[in-house]
This record gives sequence, structure tokens and C-alpha cells, in this order.
Amino acid sequence: MKIEKKILTKLHRCYAVSSTVIHGETKILFATEGKGPAYLYDGPDFAQTTIWDGPGGTMSMVPVPGMHGDFLAVQNFFPTFDSAEATIVWAHPLANGQWETKTILRLPYVHRFDLVTGADGVHYFIGCTLCTSKTDKEDWSDPGRIYVGELPQSLHTPIELHVLKDGLLKNHGYSRVNWNGKMASMVTCENGVFAATPPTEKGGEWSLEQINDIPTSDIAVGDIDGDGEQELITIEPFHGSSFVIRHRDSDGWNKVYEYPEPMEFGHVVWAGTLRGIPTVIGGQRRNTKDLFYIQYQDGKYVKTTIEEGGGPSNVAVVNGKERDIIIAANREIGEAVLYIVTD
Repeated sequence: MKIEKKILTKLHRCYAVSSTVIHGETKILFATEGKGPAYLYDGPDFAQTTIWDGPGGTMSMVPVPGMHGDFLAVQNFFPTFDSAEATIVWAHPLANGQWETKTILRLPYVHRFDLVTGADGVHYFIGCTLCTSKTDKEDWSDPGRIYVGELPQSLHTPIELHVLKDGLLKNHGYSRVNWNGKMASMVTCENGVFAATPPTEKGGEWSLEQINDIPTSDIAVGDIDGDGEQELITIEPFHGSSFVIRHRDSDGWNKVYEYPEPMEFGHVVWAGTLRGIPTVIGGQRRNTKDLFYIQYQDGKYVKTTIEEGGGPSNVAVVNGKERDIIIAANREIGEAVLYIVTD
């Protein structure tokens, strides 16, 4: 594979990445966790549009199913854990190419959230709060929660939430996965890894399964070695120093790979395909501040460095016919960047 880097803009504390589709065209999204803007990039030259100038504090951005480019996003979650006023906003594209943004939910300390679909086609909101209250950044005495609720037909209607699980210390990581043949949510915290699966019928109950009790910061799930079984790819513990791949055996989830060099402030973990090859992408915000990928080759996991020095916070991937695009927030150097992957 060939990887070419393209810097889109400098963006202080660049943190959140995503994409959305408008009129059949994929648009790339970046936002800062600091006080500042969110940007959209599109077209062959990746032209920039400002979605909002502020307030910022964006942790996550998620397209709304069945709408034409609309997405929800976290705002007001500022460093370091200054997020008692965190909100979910609705960003809506206008006919003139501009955007309007409306606050639809106040959810203190919401860090990750998603919109997932049940087996019956009903869409649900799931929100994960880092904690429930704080007196200072070192105070973890009031653990976080998982909130869930049905997504209303109109976003002008309030989302009614209830607590699916509480008592989750340092409730930081999230990944949408296919779990037991259904769309589900992996949630990670000091208590371990939990799989939350939406109801199979409207008005039904969510299921919640604890996968393990290993303190975990972030997670992805994928069949990287091609044996037909999914692996857990995790950063352990909170903002951790271990990047591991775990395979399920008769005695539980055991390590089959660990990042071989020193790691500090691990923050990126993604699983999917690059040019059709099962791939893990990882990264850390300190030490070498590297972004890397791992593939299974000739019976072993092989790590390849994409770049050092960026200190990435999050990545997303857009797979295409001629190329794949890694959307990366190089948070520590304030850089919104694409890594364009070709054969």
C-alpha cells in the first residue's frame, strides 16, 4: 500500500473526526475540543466550509440515519474534563451551502455517543458520560453512566433518555460493532468492557453484557487474523500504555499481540479494512506520538508506522473504489490531516 499525507488546515486541539453524505457525496468533518470551529471538506480539492465557529468542545460527530448530511455532535466538553455544560447539537445543511446548529440535548460530561439501529429498524441514541459530576479534574468519585433512548422521528422532538448502566469509572471508550449478528455498542471504562445491544422490537429492552473486567480506555472489534472470530483491540488502562489485541479462547480473552515499543497516552484504535485488507489503526498522544497500522501477515501481526510526531486523538476511515482515506486529528500539533491510501 502507498500512503500519501494531505494537510487540510491547522486546527488547535483538533480532536473529533467523522464523515457524512450529502447528495451522494462524502463530506469529511473535523472539529476542535478547544474553543473553536468545526469544518467540512469536500470535492476533489477538499474545499473547506465552516459548519460552526464555536463554542467547540467537540468529542464526537455522528451522521443521522435517513437524513441528507445532518449529524449530531457533542459541544462544550472542554479540556481538561471541563464538561458539566456538555450538550448534543444537531447540525443541518442548508440549501445555500451553509449550516445551522441547534442544541437538542443537555447531557453533562457526555464524551462519546452514537445512533444505533435495532433489529426492527428503529434508531436509538446511546450516550456515555465520562463521569456524573466533578469538583476538579482529578475527582473521579462520581462515576459515569450509559444513557439510552429512542431517536424520535423529528429531531425537533426531545430525546427521552433513561440510564442503562451507572457506576462506570472513567467511562471513556466507545465503538459501534457487529456483535452476535446485531449492531451493538462497545463501551469501555475502568470496570471493563460492556456490549450494549438495542431492542429487537420497538418498546423492548436493551441487553447489556459485560465482556471482561479489564480496565480499558478505548476499543475496536474486528477479525484481523481472518479465522472467522472477532478480536478485541484495546488500549489499557485509561489513556493507557498498552495497545493489545485479544482473542477469545476457552479461558477468556487472552493477548495475542501487544504494541512492542513504549506507549504513553494511547488514544487511537480503529478496526476495518484498508484496500480490502483487515487492518487495525492505532496511535498515541505522547512519547513518539505515532500513528500506525497493524495487519496479519504470514501468521503474525505486523506493525507499520504511518507517521511519528502528530499525536493523534481520533481517526475515521472512508473506503472507496480507487482509494481509502484515513481522516486523522493530529491533536498534539493542531493538524487536520488526511492519509490517502492506494494500492
